Amino acid sequence: MSASALVEPAPTPALRGFRRVRAAAAAVFAGLLGAAPHVLHHAGPLAGAAVLAGATGTLLFGLLGFVLAVPMLRRLRRRTGSWRVPGGALALMAAVFVFSSLVIGPALTGSGETARPAQDVAHESHHR
Repeated sequence: MSASALVEPAPTPALRGFRRVRAAAAAVFAGLLGAAPHVLHHAGPLAGAAVLAGATGTLLFGLLGFVLAVPMLRRLRRRTGSWRVPGGALALMAAVFVFSSLVIGPALTGSGETARPAQDVAHESHHR
């Protein structure tokens, strides 16, 4: 087999255009999936409280993120020839998700201990 048989011919302009459209569609889809947790918590008080809040919502979107990452992980496996790079990407995704769920989310929502308003303290001293 000659070396020229291993070289792929340059893609046609139509194929390059298709690849660009496909990449743009994938980027839009990924953006929508990234915004989904924020948008879905506005679905209504009952839906937000019952399904999307707390541990249930965290597990739901963690599982959804993993399932949607499987095609990317498979593609990484094919390109690199081993599971080390996809495993590292999956570990990085899990670490970022855990950090976001346990540190950033509570900091943004204000869950945890909050300071009491000043008027409550003044009101209690007035009853002594």
